Amino acid sequence: MSHNTFGKLLRMTTWGESHGPMIGAVVDGCPPLIPVTEAEIQVFLDKRRPGRSRFTTQRREPDKVRIVSGVFTDEESGNQVTTGAPISLIVENTDQRSKDYSEIKDKFRPGHADFTYQQKYGIRDYRGGGRSSARETAMRVAAGAIARKIVPAMDIRGALVQIGPHSIDYSRWDWNEVANNPFFCPDCEMAKLWEEYLDEVRLSGSSIGAVVEIMASGVPAGLGEPLFSRLDQDIASGLMSIPAVKGVEIGAGFAAASLTGEENADEIRIKNGAPDFTSNNAGGILGGISTGQAIIARFAVKPTSSILRPGKTIDKFGSETEIMTKGRHDPCVGIRAVPVGEAMMALTLADHYLRHRAQIGKGV
Repeated sequence: MSHNTFGKLLRMTTWGESHGPMIGAVVDGCPPLIPVTEAEIQVFLDKRRPGRSRFTTQRREPDKVRIVSGVFTDEESGNQVTTGAPISLIVENTDQRSKDYSEIKDKFRPGHADFTYQQKYGIRDYRGGGRSSARETAMRVAAGAIARKIVPAMDIRGALVQIGPHSIDYSRWDWNEVANNPFFCPDCEMAKLWEEYLDEVRLSGSSIGAVVEIMASGVPAGLGEPLFSRLDQDIASGLMSIPAVKGVEIGAGFAAASLTGEENADEIRIKNGAPDFTSNNAGGILGGISTGQAIIARFAVKPTSSILRPGKTIDKFGSETEIMTKGRHDPCVGIRAVPVGEAMMALTLADHYLRHRAQIGKGV
C-alpha cells in the first residue's frame, strides 16, 4: 500500500516537494476514450493558483499543467482522449525562495509537520515543509479535473462559508457570486466584510481559519458501501487528507446532535413519479450509500501556522528557542482550499462510481 496514493479503482498518486523542480501526479484506472485536454485541467488549477489576490500567498507560480502520458489523439474524432493507461501530470515550480527558510532549518515551526516528520523519518525538508506543504494539493486539483469527466452528469461546486467568527447568511446564498470575489463566497455582503477583516489579519502578521462547503449534485443513487468504504466515510477521509483540515461534517453534521428525530428525518414523498425528499439533513447519503440528493460536506481549515510573529519552540538539538517564520504565506489558507475540496470530492465520487459499475455490472 502506498501512502502517497488515494482511491481504489481510480487511483491518484502525487509526488514532489514544495521547493523541488516540479510536482506531479499519476492518475491510474481512468477509463479510455474520455476527452481531456490540458486547457480543461488548467481551468481548475487557475482557481487554486497562488498570488491571485492580496489575501493569498504572493508566491508567483503559473501552475501550468502538462499531460505527459495516458492520452492519444483519436483519428476519427480528432479529440485527445484517455487511453486507459496511467495519466501523468506535471507542474513546474518556478518561484521557490529556499533562502527564506535557512534561518529556521534547525527549528521546529509550531503548528507545522516539522517535528513529526523529523520524529518519523529522521530527516525533513525544511524548505517550505517539503512534502508536507500544501503545494502538493495543486496536483490533487489537476487529478480532480480528470475525475470530474468520468461522471459527466455530476456537478461539484465549493464555497467558503466562514472566515474566523464571520459566517455567511445562507438566505443570501448565490452561486453566481462565488466567481465575483477573491474568497469563493456565495454571499456578496459577507464578502465585503471579509475583505476588511482579512486586511486587518494580514497587516497584523497573523492568520485565521475558515470553513469550506462542497456540494455535489447529479450524483446517482447507489454509490457507496453499507459498512466499510461507506461513501461518507471515504469523502471524510479525502477531505481530512487535505493539509490544515481539522474537521469534516456531512449534511447537518454536528448540528444533528441538537435535533429531534422528527426534525432530523428526511421524509420521502413521490413527485413526478420519483422519490422526493422533503429535507437533506443526511447530506445525500444514507447507510453509507448515495440517495440521489445533493451530497453536502463541510470542512474546517485551521489558521496558517506560518505567521510573522515570534513564537516559542525547540530545535532539533533539544534546546528551547524562539522562532518567527519569513516567506510568503496565506493569511487564510481556507480560501485556496475550496478547489482542493472540490477535487477530493470528485476523486472520491468517481472512484465509487467505477467501483459500483464493477460490482453491479451496469452503469448508474
